[in-house]
Amino acid sequence: GWPPSPSTMVPLRMTRSNVIPRIYDEPVIDHFGINCGDLAKSTEFYDTVLGVLGYTRQMDYEVAIGYGKDGFPYFWIADGKDMGPNREIHVAFQAADTDAVQAFYDTALKLGAESLHAPRLWPEYHPGYFGAFVRDPDGNNVEAVCHTFEPPPG
Repeated sequence: GWPPSPSTMVPLRMTRSNVIPRIYDEPVIDHFGINCGDLAKSTEFYDTVLGVLGYTRQMDYEVAIGYGKDGFPYFWIADGKDMGPNREIHVAFQAADTDAVQAFYDTALKLGAESLHAPRLWPEYHPGYFGAFVRDPDGNNVEAVCHTFEPPPG
């Protein structure tokens, strides 16, 4: 029946590209991030509470820290002290390939989204990271990303 009983609901899990593994066959969320009013306080908080769950810092850019496992940062915190109380969030949706990233970007712009970053490689994240970023109608930073980019031969 509907709604499902709590005992049959699948809890959200912060795992790489597997947010609700028993409902979706395909991954949806690749990673997400929040902006923090006090990054030092949030860093202490997330270092501690995520550490209890087995997650650690995977990347640290001083103004942004990515937490996860096995070299993959799934959850990011960033310095948002100058953003006020209504800070944007960042969510990255997994794309199948670079063509899908480009299609996401083109479609978003046609719908009036602001371009934050056109599709390109982001080697500072890792060599195969190909993503595009737009601002959605509510001001959030939305990305499409694929991790399978291979440069053309030659």
